[in-house]
Amino acid sequence: MAKTLKKVDVVTVGVGFLGGLVLAECAKAGLSGVGLERGERRGLEDFQEMHDEWRYAVNYALMQDLSRETITFRNTEAMRALPMRRLGSFLLGDGLGGAGTHWNGMNFRFSPYDFRIKTLTDERYGKNKLGPDYQLQDYPLSYEEMEPYYTAFELAIGVSGEPGPFDGKRSKPYPMPPLIKTPVLAKFETAAKKTGCHPYMIPAAIASESYTTPDGMVHNPCMYCGFCERFACEYDAKAQPTNTFIPVAEKTGKCDIRCRANVVEILKKGDRVTGVRYVDTLTFEEFIQPADVVVLTSFTMNNAKLLMVSGIGEPYDPKTGRGQLGRGFCYQITPGSTLFFPDPMNLFAGAGALGMCLDDYNADNFNHADLDFIHGGVISLTQTGKRPIESNAVPPDTPGWGSKFKKASAYNFNRTLGIGAQGASIAYRTNYLSLDDTYKDAYGLPLLRMTYNFTDQDRALFAFVAKRIEEIAKAMNPKVVTSKPNGKDYNIVPYQTTHTTGGTITGTSPDNSVVNSYLQHWDAENLFVVGAGNFPHNGGCNPTGTVGALGYRCAEGILKYAKKGGSLV
Repeated sequence: MAKTLKKVDVVTVGVGFLGGLVLAECAKAGLSGVGLERGERRGLEDFQEMHDEWRYAVNYALMQDLSRETITFRNTEAMRALPMRRLGSFLLGDGLGGAGTHWNGMNFRFSPYDFRIKTLTDERYGKNKLGPDYQLQDYPLSYEEMEPYYTAFELAIGVSGEPGPFDGKRSKPYPMPPLIKTPVLAKFETAAKKTGCHPYMIPAAIASESYTTPDGMVHNPCMYCGFCERFACEYDAKAQPTNTFIPVAEKTGKCDIRCRANVVEILKKGDRVTGVRYVDTLTFEEFIQPADVVVLTSFTMNNAKLLMVSGIGEPYDPKTGRGQLGRGFCYQITPGSTLFFPDPMNLFAGAGALGMCLDDYNADNFNHADLDFIHGGVISLTQTGKRPIESNAVPPDTPGWGSKFKKASAYNFNRTLGIGAQGASIAYRTNYLSLDDTYKDAYGLPLLRMTYNFTDQDRALFAFVAKRIEEIAKAMNPKVVTSKPNGKDYNIVPYQTTHTTGGTITGTSPDNSVVNSYLQHWDAENLFVVGAGNFPHNGGCNPTGTVGALGYRCAEGILKYAKKGGSLV
């Protein structure tokens, strides 16, 4: 029998960037809070000398244990969905800090076009440019309304950057200047300008100089060690939940963070939730944590799953179009080219967000009138640091093993660069999340099922952006260029990005969304759901900046609700 604990004002499910942010803002305002994190507690002392590529980059030591919980995947309803047994296409975080511990640190803002994508697309190109199966939808907030939240997040985590020429208006500059522009990045910059583009340094949540956040957290300058993505930062240079929001929340004395606490149910009575039920992952003891406000702040897919297994919200049915829960699942396309040069470069040093990018082919910054797609993607070249196991590209026609492969691998190790893009994804009628009817997790709950495939929009956008990448690549005068093929169908392997979105969309009414503009659930006024699942579509860049902005919007809504209750819109 579950043990009932003392009631608190706010409980968060998940303690990453969003859980930490919500807990910190609520605790600073005097509310009591509990953060429930299913993974282990960890901090700077655990990250020392973490430069083990085999353990962390190849075998995913910081990631979710798929033997306990995974997802099932299929391209279409006609296929049998099977469990993902090994992480591949995306990397689900685990432990205190979640995916915010092992991210690269790229921190973009979405374009003003993203927030009014349906309205602006219809105005410029006419209605139904893509056809009736695409579920184009505006955000309930404009870029101008989101801007203060973007600024708050950038200040709180510390972003090193410079405004891009296509950016929306800013109320404040970035807190720090950009990371260092290396000779490799200067080479990309020159080539991009030759093709008529407008490159700029990637906004990085990595300190380019000593920085103290508004909450008093000190970040040290980056050492350019080359171990960011899939690794935690041992220098407190990369912004992580464990060196930003979580310590701020705990220092107030109003917040209790419990690790190894896996939430299995949101408890609901009438039109309100009353708390959550969770399981200690070591002892399997069950606890009930009552709360005045419940906030789902875990990864995109887990937020949706928890609502589904708790019976909150109407699941989406692609045949009838009814229901909103699970609708609008999106991913990204990732065209790219590998460039081989005759002369070696100093590529061992780097950082996850050390790079240059351009938005000339992102959002609606170019005319789509004669094209079979909308939106676009940010194109970039990054210098993230060379590691020996997974950074050994070889030219075409090189044998896959043996002495010739070894010789080519060693020779090209410091002679290869990659130019890539993250292309936007538009919600489609048959791409959605639901509960699997066969497989269960270690706690007896159905696994989440992902039904997803690339669409004609994705393939057309991929082909267009791939050509633009090749133009820039050739302008860099490499010896050889190889390009990633345009896949017909999405596959759960290999790794692509961890930028999954949708399933708990924000909107203007229960007829088009799961939550309102404050991320308050339409069916339970004291339940908030925040994360990339709120995106009506996926943008053409990294989502973290927008996720953080929504986190501040959500925290504002919780504080308003704590004062007056009721629906906030």
